[in-house]
Amino acid sequence: MAHAVSRAAPPRATYANPVDIDYRYNYEQMNRGISYRTGADPAVVRFKGAYYLFQTLADGYWRSTDLVHWRFIQPDRWPFHSEVAPATLVADGKLFLMRASMRPQPLLFSTNPASGHWSFWTRWLPMVPKTTWPGKSILPGRLPSGPWDPGLFQDDDGKVYLYWGSSNVHPLYGIQMNLALDKASEGEGKRVTYPGDPVTLIKLHPAQHGWERFGRDHSNTTIAPYIEGAWMNKHGGHYYLQYAAPGTEYNVYATGVYTSDKPLGPFHYAPYNPIGYKPGGFVQGAGHGSSFEDVHGNWWNTGTSWIGTNWTFERRIGLYPAGFTADGQMWVNTRFGDFPHYMPEHKLKPGESTFTGWMLLSYRKQATASSQIADHPPSLATDENPRTFWVAAKNAPGQTLTVDLGGPRTVRAVQVNYADYKAGRYGDAPDIVTRFRLLGSADGMHWHTLADLSKSRRGRADAYLPLKHAQTLRYIRYVHIHVGAKHLAIADLRVFGNETGPPPPAPVLVSARRLADTRDAEITWKPVPGAVGYNVRWGLAKGRLFETYQRFADKPTKLKLTSLNKGVRYVVAVEAFDERGVSTLSKTMVLEP
Repeated sequence: MAHAVSRAAPPRATYANPVDIDYRYNYEQMNRGISYRTGADPAVVRFKGAYYLFQTLADGYWRSTDLVHWRFIQPDRWPFHSEVAPATLVADGKLFLMRASMRPQPLLFSTNPASGHWSFWTRWLPMVPKTTWPGKSILPGRLPSGPWDPGLFQDDDGKVYLYWGSSNVHPLYGIQMNLALDKASEGEGKRVTYPGDPVTLIKLHPAQHGWERFGRDHSNTTIAPYIEGAWMNKHGGHYYLQYAAPGTEYNVYATGVYTSDKPLGPFHYAPYNPIGYKPGGFVQGAGHGSSFEDVHGNWWNTGTSWIGTNWTFERRIGLYPAGFTADGQMWVNTRFGDFPHYMPEHKLKPGESTFTGWMLLSYRKQATASSQIADHPPSLATDENPRTFWVAAKNAPGQTLTVDLGGPRTVRAVQVNYADYKAGRYGDAPDIVTRFRLLGSADGMHWHTLADLSKSRRGRADAYLPLKHAQTLRYIRYVHIHVGAKHLAIADLRVFGNETGPPPPAPVLVSARRLADTRDAEITWKPVPGAVGYNVRWGLAKGRLFETYQRFADKPTKLKLTSLNKGVRYVVAVEAFDERGVSTLSKTMVLEP
């Protein structure tokens, strides 16, 4: 008897932040016994049909052909102190890589980065004119040491420019850079030069721009904010100089942009700043990254998110849809930015969303475990906070963490986010791999496998696992096999899908008022029964609510918004979400300057 063959289309590829790469253990705090994995300052570039992701202190980089599945590549040549805040450039059929530095360093290039082979473009870059040697006093008319946090850009006429800066005192700078693309090598490398002098480009103005203030929710005015992370794109004949502020160690690390008609300015502040901003939710922070165009013509923005449990600079990487409006406004969409999104396989239409509609099913749900240590119960694995976590009494195969969704739900994806609790690792090693099984059950008695990573060869600090097909389940169980750390610790076991039923109603009684300090506003709304959370959205117009602050429903329905620009008119609205879906937007309110 013949069996019917299913011709159903394969499921659409999805992803969820933090980006699921094998983050590396950092070595910098080894002598202090502080162990953590991290990923920051991502530079993503498209080269010869693939995407390459470079980040701070990874001793290598990642390659992907679809922006979903990433493979780590070990290079054959790398800076002794690794790469920090790297700059990338595609020019003349080559991929260039430049390290952040306070003094001259090599410039690397590759024509085949998939192989891991790199060569010196120059063994020793010249000092940028007028910069100061590290440790020396900065004399009048001179610049600080650099270039730290570099960014490279080639214009349509072939000229190359260098942008740099990372300071809470000094601005961002730029200069033309001659890579000698048309010259022969002189020994092992080219003679790179700078045709002119550096130009002062932009600096922070926190007294005018609320989002540039330091601290959690921009609350610390005693420390001057940092400007860093320069990245240049050209679109529609205009130059978009992106920068990060106010500091990587808080939830409000963000990306802003200045625009110009020339690569070295003068630059004009964009009143819709910040563009990359994610102060709420599981993933918090979206500053210091890169913007690039995929093979379909869609724009993306990467950013750095903050964890900060073990060390200030314990971070992860985020990937968000981005783009430009018809009149040139640059935007980055972080709405539901840590929920699953579809990876588009076509050019998106204006306003077309990548959000799957799969909602968070695990928030504050009952969790049980096979064991635990004091102060780290399993309930911490469902609180949507990467800085709290469950720790098993023993890191051994068979340990379990089980989440009760509270009733039958349509489950579509699970994300396992590990924590590095006293991990005791300070670099990569063959045993740093993540192995576990995910089980599902409708009744708590009969279980079946949802995902099997028992033979995984990757370390996956944030393992995102979409199911091959939707399943009706009540219980999700993590069954431990191996992690390459001293302890088994899970920050959150996040479950996504839907509960049957209509979405919640839109919030009502929404009010929005500018405070005496017009960088701030207070937004309030009436609680929606059964809501899991809310998105406060704002922007320059009703059709441009590109900014989002996600807030869970167990918090007050009042938000002090502290990221506004003085003199700018805003439109504000609120939406509610639960396990069934997302409400329509509330009535929009206006914040006059």
